[in-house]
Amino acid sequence: MRVLSIQSHVAYGHVGNSAAVFPLQRLGHEVWPVLTVNFSNHTGYGAWRGPLIAAEDVAAVITGIGERGAFESCDAILSGYQGSPEIADVIADAVAQVKAANPAATYTCDPVMGNATSGCFVNPAIPPKYVSTVIPVADVLTPNQFELGFITDHDALSRTSSLDDILSAVDEVRALGPATVLVTSVDREGAADDTIEMLAVTGDGAWLVSTPRLPMKANGSGDITAALFTAHLKETGSPADALARTASSVFAVLQETLDSGERELRLIAAQGAIADPACEFEVEQVR
Repeated sequence: MRVLSIQSHVAYGHVGNSAAVFPLQRLGHEVWPVLTVNFSNHTGYGAWRGPLIAAEDVAAVITGIGERGAFESCDAILSGYQGSPEIADVIADAVAQVKAANPAATYTCDPVMGNATSGCFVNPAIPPKYVSTVIPVADVLTPNQFELGFITDHDALSRTSSLDDILSAVDEVRALGPATVLVTSVDREGAADDTIEMLAVTGDGAWLVSTPRLPMKANGSGDITAALFTAHLKETGSPADALARTASSVFAVLQETLDSGERELRLIAAQGAIADPACEFEVEQVR
């Protein structure tokens, strides 16, 4: 598979393309990373250095890739942290160009906006651009539960929300365009306190997987999740199989990181579990 990945980059640590590229390569896929920012480290540290990449410069890099005749062989587009609201138009244009050259290509949007702990941490002009410009052209959307609520104006999605509440919000998002939605961190009523779940929903059904909740915050875990789910869904065509493989690999990376005592994801140390996921967590069809 060949993937055009339009995301942030950090020199130190693993978020954005710095989290997504290596796992995709470890699975044997070719990746063309396009940077929306070039930071020293992720913003969770509270201080960082480096530039936002201007939208016209991001577009120029994508144009140059197209001029090499690459779009005809591009299987998937993946986007994450945008940096500025203008990047949304660049992404939508890139999706249109790639799909014109290869109609079988798919686009996965990771709508990076924030999380339940930090709230919305991006430029407030970015979320409306997701809804108006990017989400409607996405085939796969990978929000966390906070982002799902933000997109659908269901601000009350929380541990008191039922599975039906979350499925209803997913259905609203799917009506905007994406055929497949992966909710990357489901925290709902009725689930065990020591677990965290992921939910994949398509027109054919909905599947849930539960993994142990680890006592840590891991910047970049959503970026790895979106990349792996994209690759496995494209390879297998099965949301349930893609969910099982993704959950297994992401949990292994997080466990390795927790055991190491380090803050940044231990992608390299856990690469075996990325390349060959154990699929040890049961996937349940819930609709």
